[in-house]
Amino acid sequence: QVQLVESGGGLVHTGGSLRLSCAASGSLLSTYRMAWYRQAPGKSRELVASITSSGSTIYADSVKGRFTISRDNAKNTVYLQMNSLGPEDTAVYYCKASFGLSTYYWGQGTQVTVSS
Repeated sequence: QVQLVESGGGLVHTGGSLRLSCAASGSLLSTYRMAWYRQAPGKSRELVASITSSGSTIYADSVKGRFTISRDNAKNTVYLQMNSLGPEDTAVYYCKASFGLSTYYWGQGTQVTVSS
């Protein structure tokens, strides 16, 4: 069992930055594929970025060049550095840990609000 706790969300002006953290307990994250998703009001949850256990990353086109996902296995934590934020980035951001095809865990989410 893995428990994930996100933090770092908040209110920021357009062009600002935030760094989200996802801390895990109950298991080591080093063998999990980690990802950040987001869900804006009235929209489906979408993948923002993911990172494999070996460090390979994938980004949604909408965040490429602005967001960076990273992991610190020693701290059992995954990060999402978000720069040049815009109102379109406003959403609840969720952390997900995946292992294999059928094992996954979600965090409770953290709100990010970008004001224009």
